[in-house]
Amino acid sequence: MNNSLRPTTRDAIIEASFEILSRDPSAPLSDVADRAGVGRATLHRYFASRDDLVRALAMIAMEETEAAAEEACSDVSSYAEALEQTLKALIPLGDRHGFLALEPFDGDDDVDAAYARQMTEIRDMVDQAKQEGFFDLGVPTAWIAQAFDYLIYAGWESVKAGEATHQQAADLAWRTLTIGLGSK
Repeated sequence: MNNSLRPTTRDAIIEASFEILSRDPSAPLSDVADRAGVGRATLHRYFASRDDLVRALAMIAMEETEAAAEEACSDVSSYAEALEQTLKALIPLGDRHGFLALEPFDGDDDVDAAYARQMTEIRDMVDQAKQEGFFDLGVPTAWIAQAFDYLIYAGWESVKAGEATHQQAADLAWRTLTIGLGSK
């Protein structure tokens, strides 16, 4: 058997955590340990507390969102298209780590810095899209960036509730961001 294909214990715990906590954010760590095929003592050797585990998941989620956005934007021809492709790439990730959006990370320097970096990248793309003439120059960049961020969460929740597919949620989020909700 090729051991290189077997996940490490830490990886097994991480994957089990995403699987279990995405379905039930309040699930006990014993469920995570069971799913990972380890005992609670082993889980706690890798993550001393639930907070430590959730912080690790948040950092992995940030890495995954960055990787998905980079891949989605590899062949775009404008910043507006980059924003649209980023949104379409991030909506499906809600199944995996949307639960983290409701976790209190205030004061966690690493998570705060990663989130701030992502929001800076979004604001930069919005600024460039404004320069391309895609967004109204009179609308503050911070407003558009926050709307973008919140619409990703709205898409995650819509998919989770069974109200839309990933594609439908992404299309609705993009429509809302770019033309609003009005009938005109």
